[in-house]
Amino acid sequence: MTLISSVTKGKVYLVGAGPGDPGLLTLRGKALLEAAEVVVYDALVSDAILSLINPKADKIHAGKRRGQHSLLQTETTQLLIEKAQQQAVVVRLKGGDPFVFGRGGEEMADLQAAGIAVEVVPGVTAGVAVPAYAGIPITHRDRSSSVTFVTGHEMAGKYRPSIAWEAIARGSETIVIYMGLHNLALIIEQLQTAGLPGTTPIALIRWGTRPEQEELFATLETVVAAVAERQFQAPAIAVIGQVVSLSPLLPPTMTTASDRGLPTA
Repeated sequence: MTLISSVTKGKVYLVGAGPGDPGLLTLRGKALLEAAEVVVYDALVSDAILSLINPKADKIHAGKRRGQHSLLQTETTQLLIEKAQQQAVVVRLKGGDPFVFGRGGEEMADLQAAGIAVEVVPGVTAGVAVPAYAGIPITHRDRSSSVTFVTGHEMAGKYRPSIAWEAIARGSETIVIYMGLHNLALIIEQLQTAGLPGTTPIALIRWGTRPEQEELFATLETVVAAVAERQFQAPAIAVIGQVVSLSPLLPPTMTTASDRGLPTA
């Protein structure tokens, strides 16, 4: 689809909504939602955040969920261009942070190419906030001095054919995976093939930071069966590494004194 523009009236704000808890929305983001004339929002933006939108604004759902794409990416961008030609304040509201697996970079480049003014308003990304709400520090002086954020759902025909899971397994003490539940079995297989022990702790956190947050704790060798038994569903963040054992939500059967950094007998 060809992106068409003309003399523009307004500006598009790429706003990060955070992972769901409205308390994590930035003050700048909240002010823009209250002033917006148009808000084009994603599927994972929580109802609590949507309730903050100016009631007079034109609210348009453009969410993308696996197998349930509302608008193609080019259609979304063209919509933003058209709305910016008609209104002064157009908000593109995205879950988490626009530039962390949120296609914000693509949308910014296309809008700028069409002559549209763009401002990016960062949001709290799920890869940091969701583990925190489950009591998991993604870095810890005694457990992890490195963390890798990676998508578990790669786009076909992208700039390279696959993620280097072996390099990630060998090079990072904490691994945070976005959108990885559908490909979890394959990801776990590749991490273990790369040498990550089957006893490595993993946490899956669904609807993180929201009232309906749900956690599943396991190890690499047990997590696929646990997901099937619990019928654990997306959307979920996966956290892999020894920091998982620090969570106060960890089941007693998975907890030892050494896990907590407590003195042992």
